[in-house]
Formats: sequence, C-alpha cells, structure tokens
Amino acid sequence: MILQELTRLKLAWDEEIPSKEIERWNEWLQELPKMTEFQVNRCIKPHDFGKVAEYKLHHFADASEKAYGVVSYLRMKDVEGQVHCSILFARSRLAPLKRMTIPRLELMAATLSVTIDSMIQRELDLPLQESVFWTDSSIVLHYVKNEDKRFHTFVANRITTIHEGSEPRQWRHVNTDVNPADDASRGLTAEELTGRWKEGPKFLWSEECDWPKSLTVNESSLEHDPEVKQDKTGVFAAAESEVKATDRLLESYSSWFRLKKGIAWILKVKECLRRKARKDMNLLDMKQPVTVDEMTVAEEAIVRYVQQQTYAEEYRVLQQNKTTQRSPTRIAKSSPLSKLSVKLTDEGLICVGGRLHNAPLEEQTKHPVILPSKHHVVQLLVRHYHIMCGHSGKEYVLSLLRQRFWIIRGRLAVRHVLHKCFTCKRQRAKPVEQKMADLPADRVVPEKPPFSNVGVDCFGPYMVRQGRSSVKRYGCIFTCLVIRAIHIEVLHSLETDSFLNALQRFISRRGQPEIIRSDNGTNFIGAERELREGLKRWNQEKIHDNLLQQGIDWKFNPPRASHMGGSWERQIRTTRKVLNAVMKQQVLNDEGLTTLMCLVEAIINGRPLTITSDDARDAEPLTPNHLLLLRSKNALPPDVFQKHDLYGRRRWRQIQYLADLFWHRWVKEYLPSLQQRQKWLKETRNLEEGDIVLIIDNLPRNKWLTGRVIETYPGKDKLVRSVKLKHSTGILVRPVQKLCLLEEADSVLVNHSD
Repeated sequence: MILQELTRLKLAWDEEIPSKEIERWNEWLQELPKMTEFQVNRCIKPHDFGKVAEYKLHHFADASEKAYGVVSYLRMKDVEGQVHCSILFARSRLAPLKRMTIPRLELMAATLSVTIDSMIQRELDLPLQESVFWTDSSIVLHYVKNEDKRFHTFVANRITTIHEGSEPRQWRHVNTDVNPADDASRGLTAEELTGRWKEGPKFLWSEECDWPKSLTVNESSLEHDPEVKQDKTGVFAAAESEVKATDRLLESYSSWFRLKKGIAWILKVKECLRRKARKDMNLLDMKQPVTVDEMTVAEEAIVRYVQQQTYAEEYRVLQQNKTTQRSPTRIAKSSPLSKLSVKLTDEGLICVGGRLHNAPLEEQTKHPVILPSKHHVVQLLVRHYHIMCGHSGKEYVLSLLRQRFWIIRGRLAVRHVLHKCFTCKRQRAKPVEQKMADLPADRVVPEKPPFSNVGVDCFGPYMVRQGRSSVKRYGCIFTCLVIRAIHIEVLHSLETDSFLNALQRFISRRGQPEIIRSDNGTNFIGAERELREGLKRWNQEKIHDNLLQQGIDWKFNPPRASHMGGSWERQIRTTRKVLNAVMKQQVLNDEGLTTLMCLVEAIINGRPLTITSDDARDAEPLTPNHLLLLRSKNALPPDVFQKHDLYGRRRWRQIQYLADLFWHRWVKEYLPSLQQRQKWLKETRNLEEGDIVLIIDNLPRNKWLTGRVIETYPGKDKLVRSVKLKHSTGILVRPVQKLCLLEEADSVLVNHSD
C-alpha cells in the first residue's frame, strides 16, 4: 500500500518522500520482527482427530477501497461429529490505481475466490465434498444469482468466470463483522493475526443449521444498477421515424435504368401539371415515349437528391460560396470531400475539382460527380456497370464508373455489390465440403465370416460368342467391406431376375450376408449408358422383398454419391484393368468369360492389403486369400495327405489358428491404415433448411438447376452430408459434395424482408 500510494503521488526519483509515508514505513518495519511469533501448523488435521468423514472448502471474500482479499479454510468433520477448521490459503491484492466502486472490487474478490478454489482442488489430494463461497456484499450475490439481466463488459466477464467455476447455490452471505477476509482487505497488526484468522469464524465450528442465513435475491433491486444494461427505448418524432416518400420511391427500384425511366416520367407529369396550372397552351404530349434528354434530366435529379441528403452541410457551403462575393468558406477537414477540391456545377451537382484540368480528358471524366458509398442508388449504379461490362472484376467496374462518377470509398462499394451478385455466385461457387464421416461399423468390425458385409455394383458389357452371333454379358461384383475380398458373377442380362440369380449363386458359395450396400437403385454408376438404363429398369421392390425374406439388410447410398461407395468402385476399376490386360481384343464364349472372371477374382484376392517389406525376416503381406484360402495364392497342395488327416482335430485347430492369425494381423496392420482422412478434413457449416444451392450435373454450369434445401440428414456427429432439395421440376436427394451454396437461409430471409 505504501508503494502504491507513492506511485499515485507521481514523485520524481530525487523528490523527498512525505513525512506521513515515512511514518507508515517505520511502523511497518517495527511490526515486521513480530511476525516471527506467528505460527501455523503444517498438518491441517489434529493428531487426536478421528477418521474424517467430510471435507469442505470455505472461501471468504471481501474488499475495501485500498485492497481486496480471499482467505480459504478447510472444514473437517469426523465420524463422531467433531469439527475442525484450519486455514489453507490466503491472498490479497491492491485495488487498481484507477479508482473503482466498492461493488466492482467485491466482485473482483469473488472472482479471485473461484480461481483459488480451482487451484486448491487441483493440488489438494483429498475427497472434497463441496466448496462454499462467502461474501458480505449483497450486490455480488444478486449478480451471481441473476438469470435474466445483461451486464456491461467488466461485470459480465467476471460473472462468466464465477459461473464456470461454481454454481449460484454455493454462494452465501456473511456479515462483515464475522468475515475473516475483512482482515485481508483492511490489514492487521502482527498481534491480531490469531484466533479468527487461523481457525476461521466461530460459526464454521457449529452445525450448518447455525450458519448465517442466505439473503433472498430480489431481481427488482438490479433495475437501477449502473452495471446492468438498460433496454434501449425511446420516443422519436414522427418526421424522423417515417422514411421519406422519395427514399421509399428510390428503394422500390432494383435497376438503374428503370429508376431513371420512372423518375423521368414523374418529372414529365410534373412539368405537364405545371403548364396546365399556368394555362400554358404548349402542353406536353404524354403519349410520346421518354426521350434521351429527359433521361439525362432524371439522372441529374436523382444524383442531386442523393447529394443533398448525404452531404447537406457541404452542399450548403458550396451554394453559399457561389452566391456571395466574399472569400469562400472552406469545407471542414473532417468531411470526406475535403481532399477533392469540390465545386458546384450550374446544374446543382457536386463534382470533383481535382487537379486534372490540363489533362486531355472529357469534362465529365476530369470532374466526375460525387456520390456516397452507402446508398441504394449507388448500389443500383454499380450493379448497372457491373452487368454492362459482362460481370467483370472490381477494378474494371471501378474504372468504368470513374469516367462519370466519383464514389467515396469506391472500391468498398464495388466489392460489396459484386459480393452479392447472384450471377457471379453461380459462375464461381465451389462445391460444398464437409468433414469426412467415420467409417461405418460394417467396415471396421473384425471376427465375422468373409462377405458378411458386402458392397455390390455392376460393370460391363462384354461381348461373347453364341453360335454365329455375339451377345452381351455383364459383371456383378460383390466386395467384402471388411477384408476387401471380391466375388464376381456373370449376368446374362440386366433384368431383375438375372441379378437375383447371381445373388443366389453368391449366397450359395460365400454364405448369406448380413448387410448389402450399393449405390442408389435408380442411379447406379456405370460406365455405359446402356448399363445405367438397364439398372433403372430393375424392380427394386422385388429385390427388396427377396432380401427381406432372407433377413438381409440392403442399404442404398444417396444418388450421385459415388464417393460413398469407394470401397467397391475401386474394385471395379481394378477388375476392368485386369480384364483389359487379359482379354485384349479377343471375343470369348460364355464358358471362357466365366473362367476369366474367376481368374480375375483370384488375382485381385491375392493382392496385398499391407505394405510389402524388403526384410526377408518379416511376414509376407496380408491378402484377402489369407482368410479365404488360408494361404496367399491359389497354389497346388505342398504335400500328399492321408485320408485320416481330413478328420484330425489338429487340422481343424490349424485352420482356426490361421484364421485368428489373419484377424490379429488385420487389426494390427491393415485397420490402422484406414485411420487417416485423405480429404475433407475440417468441419464446415452445415447446410440448413432454406439454403439456396446450385445442383452440380453433367451439363455446362449455366444449365445447372437451382434448388432450395427442404430437409437435411445429419449423421451421428451432427454433420449434414446429404439433403433433400426442391427445384423447378421436382424433389431429389443429393450429397452435399454435389451442391454449391449460393445463399444462406438467413440472408435469404433478410433480402426478402428488405
């Protein structure tokens, strides 16, 4: 306190210290040796105290004009009901040099007590039941227990800290006379540091029913508190609150040309009525269209009105300078027009004076008309030039504008308009991205038989000989989602029955799967147009009923979401690659194609799933065949076995061991390789109902449809990866990666209300 007081006096280093401060310093030096007599037990629990049944922390906070402090006590209660309290921690801080109100200092003390409570609970290795916070400030209790009032920044930040570290029910009121923190805020002599300071107030040694009663919080007491944000209410004159009729007229137009044409007609009607009032025989012909001169007059009238509304003081000064012979009055330096050497033309327009009088430019380019940046008319003007130059960039639009108009902070105004241009958004909008989802359980859960969870897709066609003619055959690939093994069946046609027969052959050989995943039934991704059209003719209901009878769950990906079926789409690519390398230009018969498909299946199932090591001592890379065939390749038996080996338990145990070994290596070597996301790494804004989006299609961008989101499908992590859209021709479902966000729902509502 002494040092702070000297700092407040702002004494120079060679100035003499006041005698009053010297006396306080000497008194403090005399008290200092007496502190050697102050002792505190290092053990907070007395030796004769029984088994502790309850630990509680009690924090007392108080503040004065000079300082604020906190003292914390540990209250212990044994199984017999005996109570003991001992001081744990105390801290005091000086009040800031800048004078503060007592309620603010009390609030700072309360915030400090919450911080100390958090620190003690981290460091103290005891089973603490509860923390109780005591303050003698009723205002602080009102702040802490308030639920509906909003405070200014200083109080709001500290109330937030208090609510994060405590609950309102933990706060209680204590009288100043029995508050030990009062000693920390006002100070004690060395002789007074006994009794209450070390052991806490007497009521802590009593039962809780004898503690001071909590104050009843009355919310009405905060209504006139200066720290509470008051609702902004006021009464405005009708002339100020009501938008002028001319402003409403200007804001009702969305095109610069239509605005000029509308104002031209108004001025034409006005002039016609004036002539009638003067009984002028030379009346205007209202049946004639608006002329170019009338459009020019309308433009000058619009610009003049905007300048008079925005730069009223500058306009008054320029008019005064033009009509008087005295020395001209200067425009204020704070005005945005002060650096432009502005002048008033004969038409009553404020133009740039500038310093390009000698430049070989047109008069309107040397002295462009001044306009503000934030006005509806300026937005229409910028939009007009933006469309006129073919939706070019900011600098080009600004260069065209400055040939006739000088917009204050023009780049900002142009950028603001270009940012809202819907046509530019359509041309430049990027597809929506969302963080890649976690792999589903049917791809990462081991220990199930192969082909328990499969993905299915079709590919082809392939030509085969049948007599003297050639017919088309197709491939149907079943991919095990866990071990990435494949099974290929040949389809003789794209009819529903042909697929069901292939599915039955697959089930008979590989066992019945639990889950089948595929692309959307009406939109399979195929390489050939004929394949896509054939798959659309499949009877999905018939296939679903067949699978339902067998207890198989068939799950479809959203339309156009080929990336969601990447595990089997990649296998089709590998299959095509092997087939093209083996078949070349040959035409096979049905038997040859079936044999070839089996050969391709064996080759792909023998590919490594893990990295091939260069060290000969390492195990061979893991392949799907390690579980399907219990060896890496389709090889002949390495030895001659006896008939009784077929029934030996040792052989069965060996097979079980090899299967367990496969799954052990699969979990350790292959599964971690799926951990990393290759793209879509960050969470982004979810699409919401009402958002306007552009639907990506296999067409030029100008022909993409625009739709509105009517329903979202969030995943388990609350992230939306597919939505339902409504567009001009119907309703469809699309993944977010096939959409470009044009307008958010909130901005759409704002624009509509405007």
